[in-house]
Amino acid sequence: MKIINPLNNIYWSSVLHDGWKLYFAATDKGLCYVGSPNRPFEEMLATVAKHRTDHPWIQDDEGLKLIREELMEYLEGTRSNFSIPFDPIGTSFQLAVWQALCSIPYGETKSYADIAHSISKPAAVRAVGAAIGANPVLIGIPCHRVIGKNGALTGYRGGLEMKTKLLQLERNHARMSVTI
Repeated sequence: MKIINPLNNIYWSSVLHDGWKLYFAATDKGLCYVGSPNRPFEEMLATVAKHRTDHPWIQDDEGLKLIREELMEYLEGTRSNFSIPFDPIGTSFQLAVWQALCSIPYGETKSYADIAHSISKPAAVRAVGAAIGANPVLIGIPCHRVIGKNGALTGYRGGLEMKTKLLQLERNHARMSVTI
């Protein structure tokens, strides 16, 4: 029997952009957490530890350089998708919802009902909302692209200010891409 890395380390770092400090964490499989702007390190620890107990935490700014670069490029409007893998933990329903979020095109939005229909659970709109609220990988898994059926901005773990800025960033960049 061969045991490979039985401790499953969690690596963490942060990114600074336009007054926001975002902590993020990754496993050997991929990005597992992106935090809300200017929230404490302890929030990341508590959120990730819900599903990944007894894992050693290692600050690895150099090893997570690619993730930081891709997050910065996104926040600067020069990246519309990510090449890095994601490693979220959730129920099969949550994972289906999060996968559906990843299919929302950059610069576009969908409603909670749209997501429920896309996973063949049209009556599960509230459950879809709960799954979206549990998304551990802000920005990467683009839950900010989900709005109310009437077009109104709705709750967001990162806060409505962050959601507004991310949607505006995407709309501006998408418009520029069309006109070029």
